[in-house]
Amino acid sequence: MTYTTQQLIQILEQELRATWKGDRILLSSADRIDNPVIAKAIDLQKVGKVFAYQDFRRQIHKYQYQHRVSGIIWRECTFAAKSIRYPELHNQLIAVPGDKETLMAAKKEVVEFWREMTQEMNFWLAANRYRPITAESVEEFIQEAEWAEIDAAQTELFLGLCWGSPQEHQYQWAKPNSGCHRIIGTMTEPSSIKV
Repeated sequence: MTYTTQQLIQILEQELRATWKGDRILLSSADRIDNPVIAKAIDLQKVGKVFAYQDFRRQIHKYQYQHRVSGIIWRECTFAAKSIRYPELHNQLIAVPGDKETLMAAKKEVVEFWREMTQEMNFWLAANRYRPITAESVEEFIQEAEWAEIDAAQTELFLGLCWGSPQEHQYQWAKPNSGCHRIIGTMTEPSSIKV
C-alpha cells in the first residue's frame, strides 16, 4: 500500500516533533559544515536536529517521486462570505509529475474569484515595498502566470501569480526562471501583513 499525501504530511509532522524534542539527532553534523570556525561557533546539537529532519524529508521526497504521491493539498479561501477551494503545493513536499498541471488547471477559477471579489478595490504589488498598480497591470501579470494562488485577510485579498518550478517559485534566487508576483486587493492601502 502506498502512503497518501495526507499520510506523508502526518509522518513529516511526527518526525519534526520528534526531532525538536531531541529524539532524533544527527551525530555527523560537524562533518557537513565546510567552515571549521563556524562549526565551532554554532550549537552542533541544534544543527544536528536540522540535518536529521532534512535527511528524513529527502527520503520522503524520494518516496513521493518513486510512488508518484502528489505534493498537492487543497486549501479553502473565504472572503466576504464567499469561498473557493484550490490546489497548492504543501511546503514540506515536492511536486511530482502532474502536480504542476493540477495547479495550472485551477488558475482560471482562482482568477475569476479574484476578479469578482476585487471589483471596487485598489491594487498593490508586494515586492520589497508596496507599490500601487493598475488593473491593466494585474491583467498582464495574469496572462504571464502559469498558475495562481489566493489568500485573504479580513479586508484584503492576496493573489499570487506564479510561474516556473512549484518548489522554487517563492524564492527570490529562483528568478527569472521561477517566481510569483504577489498582488494585494484592498479598499485603501495594504496593512502591514507580510505577503
